[in-house]
Amino acid sequence: MRRLTIGTLACLVTIRVLAAPNVILVMADDMGWAQTGYYDHPVLETPNLDAMAANGLRMDRFYSGAPQCSTARATVLTGRTNDRTGVLTVGSSINKQEKTLSTAFRNAGYTTAHFGKWHLNTVNTPDHPMPLSDPHNPGELGFDYWLSETNQFNLDPLFSRNGTAERIQGESSEVLVDETLAFIEQAHRQDKPAFVLLWYASPHRPFEALEEDMEAFEDWPEASRVHHGEIVAMDRSIGTLRQGLRDLEIAENTLVWFTSDNGGLPTFTVTRASSGEVLPGVVPDSTGHLRGFKNSFYEGGIRVPGIIEWPGHLKPRISNFPASTLDMFPTLIEVAGLDPDDMNEVHDGISLVPVFDAEPPRRGRPLGFRVQGQLGWLDNDYKLIYYRDYDKAMVDGVWDKEIFDSLTQEWELYNLIDDPSEQDNLIERQPDIAARMKAELTAWSASVDRSTEGADYPEGRVLPSGRAEPE
Repeated sequence: MRRLTIGTLACLVTIRVLAAPNVILVMADDMGWAQTGYYDHPVLETPNLDAMAANGLRMDRFYSGAPQCSTARATVLTGRTNDRTGVLTVGSSINKQEKTLSTAFRNAGYTTAHFGKWHLNTVNTPDHPMPLSDPHNPGELGFDYWLSETNQFNLDPLFSRNGTAERIQGESSEVLVDETLAFIEQAHRQDKPAFVLLWYASPHRPFEALEEDMEAFEDWPEASRVHHGEIVAMDRSIGTLRQGLRDLEIAENTLVWFTSDNGGLPTFTVTRASSGEVLPGVVPDSTGHLRGFKNSFYEGGIRVPGIIEWPGHLKPRISNFPASTLDMFPTLIEVAGLDPDDMNEVHDGISLVPVFDAEPPRRGRPLGFRVQGQLGWLDNDYKLIYYRDYDKAMVDGVWDKEIFDSLTQEWELYNLIDDPSEQDNLIERQPDIAARMKAELTAWSASVDRSTEGADYPEGRVLPSGRAEPE
């Protein structure tokens, strides 16, 4: 057998790294499943997302791993359901013992960056978007470069650039894309592949948009005008990103994956009982025919837009295969040649590479959901949830926590193919299916319980620095 010299091995490694595709994961914030032109939204036009969907893999049954912001982001970064990672709810920090997608890319020779909303840390300071002292900043979790904010931003955003506060003039979505393209161009000049998280803060509250982006919505209520104006700007920035990759002549060597962190906002006005703040609803409906909104385990809370564009590698088509943000890490291991050992052995997703070319008849591994005691189990056509319905706690437009706490969780079973709007609860009429799915969900949730105690980490426990500063 011919023995390879060190020089030959180095050459082969260089060839592999140079041939590796750039990867950009793009995430909207609170964008509903129906808020695109390609789903015939009655008000919005999203020409750039429409073009991306027409040129890539449009996934009509794509799910966020959780119906909330922080929890969903943890599933992207780890391939694991949020509770396993220490991100139990909005604002939780991720355990630093987690194996992250960013670290896997960096170990594979990529340069890594995060741009935009982070929300996987707990340090919130009024005068700084994310100080370098924050133990859970992106640089602590596998990113070489970051221009980030803990939570929300809009026009003329204040970011933390690798720990230094910096205000940048402009519309935030456009600012983020400009920064992303500059980073990727520099990596391209250095012959290094790039992995980027591009996480918008649009169209999350508080709303703020340019006047010209709201012109088409002048006949709608103010909150809806501004909300939709944010999506217009975000869509325009998607066009800038796609054109920028073509201008750099790297579009065919760049996989761009677009989604939202959770479902859309409700149509009704909500008054926060804690502060009295009035939050007007968004009309027209952000989730279309789907039931529920953000925070809900119904389809409107977890089914989100999903598009993968990779020119020359993915033939344009529409898929109805159930897929999730949990599948991103396993998929990218295969796409980019990452080391499988860089993902925790206990994870919850599958590789979607087989879906790139054909439609598998069934998903072999169900999708589990678990946030604050609410549970869900999605197995192809059927979804089982153990849930307290948020809508039942609404009294004259006010969400009442006391009423919600008094509600008991109930089992619900839906056939999502026959009943995508989830109006017909089959829990009593399909006892065999319900019993099987309950048993599977119970076993899975027990596994998650073990993970929350640190069983998946080498130390066998969650270290104090995983969730808080050490004493």
